[in-house]
Amino acid sequence: MKKIFITTFLLIGVLLSQTGYDIAKKVDERQKPKDVKADLTMVLTNKKGKTRTSTIRSISKDESKKQIIWFLAPADDKGVAFLKIEHDDKDDEMRLWLPAFNKVRRISAKQKSDNFMGSDMSYEDMTNRNLDDYTYKLAGTEIFDDIECFVLESTPKKGLKSEYSRHRALIAKSNYVLLQEKSFDKKNKLLKIKEVKSAQQKGYDVPIEIYVENVQKKHNTRLVFDNFELDTNVKDNLFQQKNLKRLPR
Repeated sequence: MKKIFITTFLLIGVLLSQTGYDIAKKVDERQKPKDVKADLTMVLTNKKGKTRTSTIRSISKDESKKQIIWFLAPADDKGVAFLKIEHDDKDDEMRLWLPAFNKVRRISAKQKSDNFMGSDMSYEDMTNRNLDDYTYKLAGTEIFDDIECFVLESTPKKGLKSEYSRHRALIAKSNYVLLQEKSFDKKNKLLKIKEVKSAQQKGYDVPIEIYVENVQKKHNTRLVFDNFELDTNVKDNLFQQKNLKRLPR
């Protein structure tokens, strides 16, 4: 009994000693596939309950720092494609191919708060956050969907361009997977709620459904993932502007 008490006491001590940065680092360091291919269904729902459904093909690698997306349906969006290449030492590259206008649109750093294809995700939401660009606070624990979670608050450091003032995330204690995140605008008012459902694929925890709601606009987006292919040795030369015009087979 004494041994159990000491072990439990030590475990509690380890948990209490963790900082917000420690939690964020463990989330960042989770094992992830080298590359991911997936089919997605994206459903947009406006405040009147009207929906619009799109079918998408996505290929990414290097923790989604390189990604190319093609819209396959509906007909008026078919062929629209998006390319993203993230950089550590300069602005990220983002290109949107619009076949109806026979034009490639460059997404500048100033446009990262714009919505992606009418969804509730901005171009900023579609990029990774650099761990060292934020300050972190461990704000306690909370139960979400019967899962015990860390409450992690993150705030952009001064000088970082962001549409948000802070984020409040629920991180599963068991595997450091994000379950929910609330994002606040520059006036510190709740702007978006994101919820993520994940499942094991080849030993990785990968998202199978993402729900994003813009609470201010009363509009939401649901992404459902299917037909995963992981670690297929995707080549870097896929992520070129010329491939935006080539629909996947």
